[in-house]
Amino acid sequence: MQRRVVVISAGLGVPSSTRMLADQMSAQVQAALAGQGVEVTLDVVDLRDHATGIANTMVSGYAGPELAQAISQVEAADAMIAVTPTFSASYSGLFKSFFDVLEPKLLDGMPVLFGATGGSSRHSLVLDMAIRPLFSYLRALTMPTAVYASPQDWGGSGENTLERRIAQGAAELAGHLGAGTAGAPGHHQKRAERLAREMTSLPFEELLAQTRRR
Repeated sequence: MQRRVVVISAGLGVPSSTRMLADQMSAQVQAALAGQGVEVTLDVVDLRDHATGIANTMVSGYAGPELAQAISQVEAADAMIAVTPTFSASYSGLFKSFFDVLEPKLLDGMPVLFGATGGSSRHSLVLDMAIRPLFSYLRALTMPTAVYASPQDWGGSGENTLERRIAQGAAELAGHLGAGTAGAPGHHQKRAERLAREMTSLPFEELLAQTRRR
């Protein structure tokens, strides 16, 4: 059985602690699913590479080829891992702007494991005060565990280590994608079926209006 996971990293620097956290979360999800006999394909989207395309899309309403490919990777995914740096006690503008240019129902029902990085552990509330409400609004299925990493967390020790939190979140996401769900249609397949039902049930005038809006 195969699953496809899209990884959204909103890190700005190179190297980036945000991308590092996204990579560790992805590796743990792969390991957790491999233990269930599930093969995972990871599609990594570095938003810093699409910053100009995202801004142009917000103005014009049309995505260029590179951003359109990234959006298609989201559409084809069975689940998402999303990580943002923390700015002014919230997600970054680049992170939010990417989700603003997506079709409103694109994440409907998609399992999402999310995380954030920041300069202080005091910013960890960003997970439940900003990021979780965003994905809830988009009707995504958020995992109970989210992962925050401050500089002190890298290489830390104790019961609540970064590695432990990553492993817990990865296990939760793997539980939604694992062998127990074999034979069930993936997120993108269910979405295509739902959109097909919606489109065939609409009058011609509304179909035309939706086509123009897109």
